[in-house]
Amino acid sequence: MVDTPYTWVDNGELRLLQFKSLLSTSNEVTHCFTTRLGGVSTGECFSLNLGFNRNDLKENVLENYRRVCDTLGIDIENLVLSRQVHDNKIYKVYSSDKGKGISKENDLLGYDGLMTDEKNIALVTFYADCVPLFFYDPVNKAIALSHSGWRSTQKSIAAETVRAMRREYGTDISRLICGIGPSIRQCCFEVGEEVVKEFSDAIPWSNTFCERKINGKWHIDLQGIIRSTLLQEGVLEENISDANICTKCNKDIFFSHRGDKGKTGSMTAIMQLL
Repeated sequence: MVDTPYTWVDNGELRLLQFKSLLSTSNEVTHCFTTRLGGVSTGECFSLNLGFNRNDLKENVLENYRRVCDTLGIDIENLVLSRQVHDNKIYKVYSSDKGKGISKENDLLGYDGLMTDEKNIALVTFYADCVPLFFYDPVNKAIALSHSGWRSTQKSIAAETVRAMRREYGTDISRLICGIGPSIRQCCFEVGEEVVKEFSDAIPWSNTFCERKINGKWHIDLQGIIRSTLLQEGVLEENISDANICTKCNKDIFFSHRGDKGKTGSMTAIMQLL
């Protein structure tokens, strides 16, 4: 049996992914990456859709959040939802932000990363092929989540997150624990030459992770670029866990924008200090 860096939370309906490296932190943090399984949504959002901006009823989405929160043992009012724009800005979340996007108006537009060092704040970021990044500083007890779609990856959001944690919390990068969640992988991430050029202009060494197939189409290894970015920032190889799961290849388990041809729901990364 192949050893994986993750494990499943499965109650027969709801299915969540958790990183073993974060589970081994003496109950200091709880987290998950959701799947599309175990909710009440129907149609293209079947069944655990967590995006209010999808083709779904608000009451369905709220019930899905309740199920996930109950499974994780967190209060739904602790949630703080991101409003992503495919950029590289990181927002420092405070207790006063709790409930934004759930029970309060959300004014956090423009942030693809969230971080905090306060307990009982559940950070939430959204996905349907883009790369979810988890960060945990076990020394200073700080966490972050970043949404690393191809534009955010090209803008080095992984590096921006690490630098923000070092600046705000004094994070020792060599102690930082990182997770790369399920996302579209090089096998399925086909792009035009203009995207490859954007990467090579911004990150010259990223060409190593761009491959031209026989049909002339380019495929980019976003996770490889992210891993290399983290390593260059000082994160240790042994502290990076990659789920190595392609969401498009596994669209029966995960929502996939490409696999579902744009008609799909949203998954979330959720993380909270206890």
